[in-house]
Formats: sequence, C-alpha cells, structure tokens
Amino acid sequence: MKHNIAALFDMDGVIVHSNPHHKQAFEIFLKNHNINLSDDELKHHVYGRTNDEIMTYVLKDEFTPEKAKAWADEKEALFRELYKNDVAPVDGLIPFLDTLKNEGIKMAVGTSAPIENLDFVLDSLKIRDYFEALLYSAHAENSKPHPEIYLKAAKQLNMAPGQCVVFEDSLAGVKSGLNAGMKVVGLTTTHSPEELNGADMTINDFSEISLGDLIKLTSA
Repeated sequence: MKHNIAALFDMDGVIVHSNPHHKQAFEIFLKNHNINLSDDELKHHVYGRTNDEIMTYVLKDEFTPEKAKAWADEKEALFRELYKNDVAPVDGLIPFLDTLKNEGIKMAVGTSAPIENLDFVLDSLKIRDYFEALLYSAHAENSKPHPEIYLKAAKQLNMAPGQCVVFEDSLAGVKSGLNAGMKVVGLTTTHSPEELNGADMTINDFSEISLGDLIKLTSA
C-alpha cells in the first residue's frame, strides 16, 4: 500500500545512542586543551549544535575558520575512536526501518554531524540503503533550530513539509522540525518527555511507534 508520508531522521540520539560517547569525547577534548565549560554551557552551546557553532563558542577571541576546523576534526576523530566498538542502533530502529521500507515510505537523514560521522554510523550499521537522501552539516548554512536541513530533505524526497515526520532528540532539533511545518516525534535518549513537550509525540525507542502512528500524525 502506498502512503504519502516521509520519515526524516536525525542521527545522534535517534539512529544511534551516541551522545554519551560524544560527551566523553568532548570532555577529553576540552581537558586536552585546558578548557572548562559548565553543564549549562554544554547544554545550550554544545549539545545539538554544529561544530561551527560549538567551536565559535569555545574558541571565542581565538576563533579562526582554520583553527575551528582543526579542533572539530580532532574532536570527531576522538569520538569515532571511542565509539567504534559500541556502535548499535537505538532499540527497535531496524524493524521500524524495515516496516517503512516495505510500505514504500520515503526516508532521509538530516544531521548536524559532518559527513565522516554520517558515513561511519551508516556503514557500521549497514543501513545506508534505507535512505533516499542523506543530509549532513555541509548541506545547511543555517543550523538547527533553523528548518533548512529538513526542508531540503523533504525537497530531495519530493515531499511537502506536511507529509513529513521528523525524529529528533535535541531541543534544537525538535524546534527545527516544527519550524519546517512538520510533525515531530521526540526520542527521550537525551532529554526528558517534559523537556521535549513541543514534540507531537514522544517515545523512548522505536519499539513504541508504528506506521499507524505516522499516518495519524500526518493526517491530524
């Protein structure tokens, strides 16, 4: 049966529960550079942000594009090294992707991560073939909560925003999907359901959602 729905997935905290490893990598990175950030700074200026935004905040007066890229590459390489033996999909993801694929649902990834991380995750899990569009940090001039990356994903799938359901775990990501005029399912891998109260639906993992839920969301 053909359903006129598209599913758009963030990556970190949605496809994989990688945020603890990102946090560990960032803590090691900051320690290596003798930089201290408060939990509040990490929450508002690091998690869910692009590397450009993060390094602009971290480097402050020492910021240059070259130094920001070098530091971002250093942190991401550290993350991939820490995570390489632990890469695993969020519970229920693969059966959910199988269901959507079998029903002809178009799917895309829209992540703030660099292409190296996207390739690393998709190839580690062997799930690249599920997705018709893959968008990463270089595809968006404006980072989440700006809707750009999800609007571009919908356009690549030839779908209207109202036909799309976004899966997100970060506060900025939820806002990005809502700002795009899409329905948003929030995963509680990073934030509590109360913190994700802007989302149209919240789940702990993909065992708690069905195709029927997507149909209800997009027809509401």
